[in-house]
Amino acid sequence: MDNKKATLELGTKPVGRLLWQYAMPAVIAMTASSLYNIIDRIFIGQVVGPLAISGLAITFPFMNLSGAFGAAIGVGASTTISVKLGQKDYDTAENILGNTVTLNLIIGFCFSVICLIFLDPLLRFFGASDATIPYARDFMQVILVGNMVTHMYFGMNAVLRAASKPKQAMYATIFTVVMNIMLDVVFIWWFHWGIRGAAFATMLSQTLALVYQMKLFTNKDELLHLKRGIYRLKSALVSNIIAIGISPFLMNVCACIIVIFINNQLVRYGGDLSVGAYGISNGIATVFVMFVMGVNQGMQPIAGYNYGSLQFDRLFRVLKLSIITATIIMTTGWAIGMLFPQMLARMFTTDETLVTMSIKAIRINMLMFPIIGFQMVVSNFFQCIGKVKVSIFLSLSRQLLFLLPCLAVLPLFFKVDGVWYAIPSSDATAALVAFVVMAVFMRKFYKQNNMI
Repeated sequence: MDNKKATLELGTKPVGRLLWQYAMPAVIAMTASSLYNIIDRIFIGQVVGPLAISGLAITFPFMNLSGAFGAAIGVGASTTISVKLGQKDYDTAENILGNTVTLNLIIGFCFSVICLIFLDPLLRFFGASDATIPYARDFMQVILVGNMVTHMYFGMNAVLRAASKPKQAMYATIFTVVMNIMLDVVFIWWFHWGIRGAAFATMLSQTLALVYQMKLFTNKDELLHLKRGIYRLKSALVSNIIAIGISPFLMNVCACIIVIFINNQLVRYGGDLSVGAYGISNGIATVFVMFVMGVNQGMQPIAGYNYGSLQFDRLFRVLKLSIITATIIMTTGWAIGMLFPQMLARMFTTDETLVTMSIKAIRINMLMFPIIGFQMVVSNFFQCIGKVKVSIFLSLSRQLLFLLPCLAVLPLFFKVDGVWYAIPSSDATAALVAFVVMAVFMRKFYKQNNMI
């Protein structure tokens, strides 16, 4: 089978070419994914108004929390599948695929029901005011109704990459972006549905992409395909998926907690528009973060396969190349943020107060970008090789150990500036910790495997 041959190439093809082959579609897909969120914000900011951007920013914790459950299943399943393919255990890999479908349906449904029941209290807790809660409510009601689709869409894309189909995963994501932009024009610009129109555009585009993904997985000629007997949850498989996925899950949960804290601190010290400024700066920063996440996703099947097949020279080669690539990407983002913040801010709004706030937010938020790429790749590397505890520690350290205390303490002395500067302060500290942890691990690994 061509699919089986592609999988075997993970252990034989030159690592540089493999990383390019797998990372480029993932980078394009992840960047495209962040772009349609930015397009939503541009349409909402330019057509609906500056408070609508603040209302959308209030919904970020929902997105992070939903992403946490999606990552727990999608990343856990795709990593486990990569290792099983490396071990030539194709039956288990197929059963993981079936369990992934079942878990996404169950979790997506439960998440939607619970959040819809407690929507208003949750939005207030997330930092919504009387002025912003109508926008946040209108957006999230639509998103939560279609949450099962979102969970399944992201989960299937992760499995596509693990099944040696990075291009198909890229096509699915690019389709959602193009379709989302077209529907934004129709629903927001022509139909005047406001922020609710942006939510409808997102859900409909993801639904159509999911149809394409499921069609790929129903092809019986594929190495991994959907069939009877693989959907019943098996405790051993679920445990493995969750064990690997717990790291990105906790990272997203922490991101949710952090965004809640940031929103509340910004409302307290800077007002509703400062939340909008954070939404704009975070949206721009996310584009470059998504580039690196794409590199990480490209690295994941290569690292997982070669770790499973004990080809450690290839394992560390892909790690090195990923770190170099991520550093170049984030340094480019830093340069753009430092040089063109006004142009970036004006894409989203014409409100001068919000533009001024956003310029400052962009520059501070992206201040430590040149060293963030290294920290992201190292955290993902430990996840790829099953070192869950190390990955969890690195994932949580930036947000819980460093950022949260900074967000609590710095505003007491510097007001709203303290909120902004807490972000680069924690970035620098987390990168230093990742460097130390990686150095210690490498020394022990080389010694244990007689590589020195």
